[in-house]
Amino acid sequence: MTKIAAPVVTSRHPDARPTGAGLTPWAIKGELILNCNCTVFCPCVVSLGKHAPTEGYCQAWSGIRIDEGHYGDQDLGGLNVGLLLEIPGLMARGNWKAAAFIDDRANQAAYLGLIEIFSGRAKGTTGLFKLLVSEFLGAERAKISYETEGKTRRLMVGKKIQGEVVPVQGKRSGEDIVAMNTEYWMGPDITVATANKGRVRAFGRVWDFDGRSAEICQIDWSGPEIPK
Repeated sequence: MTKIAAPVVTSRHPDARPTGAGLTPWAIKGELILNCNCTVFCPCVVSLGKHAPTEGYCQAWSGIRIDEGHYGDQDLGGLNVGLLLEIPGLMARGNWKAAAFIDDRANQAAYLGLIEIFSGRAKGTTGLFKLLVSEFLGAERAKISYETEGKTRRLMVGKKIQGEVVPVQGKRSGEDIVAMNTEYWMGPDITVATANKGRVRAFGRVWDFDGRSAEICQIDWSGPEIPK
C-alpha cells in the first residue's frame, strides 16, 4: 500500500473554529448505506439496540458518501468511507470490533481527520464508537466508489467490499418503506432496504449477506459539543 506524503494545508475551511485536544470541530453531510446479517430489517433501528440482532450478533459493512464536510480546516467534501462492524450481542453492551477504509483520494490531513471521526476520538455524533468499540482492527486507504443509479446504491471498496442495496417499496406505488422520526444515532429517517449484493473479504472476514437487511440514511453529523 503506497504511503502518501502529508501535503501542506493552506486553505482554512469557513466553518472551522479554534481547535485543541479533542476539540477539533467537524461536520459531515451525505448519505450512508449499511448491510448486515439480519434476516429481516434490523431491529436496532426502532429498539435502539435493546433488541438483539435477528441472528443474536451483528456483522455489517457500511458505506458513507460525504457530500460536504470538514475536519477542522480540512475540507472532506467528495470523499467516501467504508466501515466493517462486528457486535457480539446487544449494541449497548459494547465489545464491538470495527475497521475503516478511507478514500485513497484523501490527502494526509483528510485521512487523519476521518480516522479521528470514525474511531470516535473526535467526539460528537460518532463518539459512541469510542465508548462501544473495544477493538479497532485498523484503517486502510482504498479505492472507494459510491454510486447511485435510480434508487440503487452501490459501494465498491477495492476487492474487499462489494455491495448493492435497494429500497423496499411500500404499498403506494413509487414510495419506499421508511422508519421515520426515530432516535437512531445515524439519523431520524431510515429507509428500509435489502441487499442485492453484500460481500466482504477483509481483515480475515468472509461474509456474504446477499438478500439480507439493509438501510439507507441521509446523515448530518457533527462534533464535538464545545461549551461557549
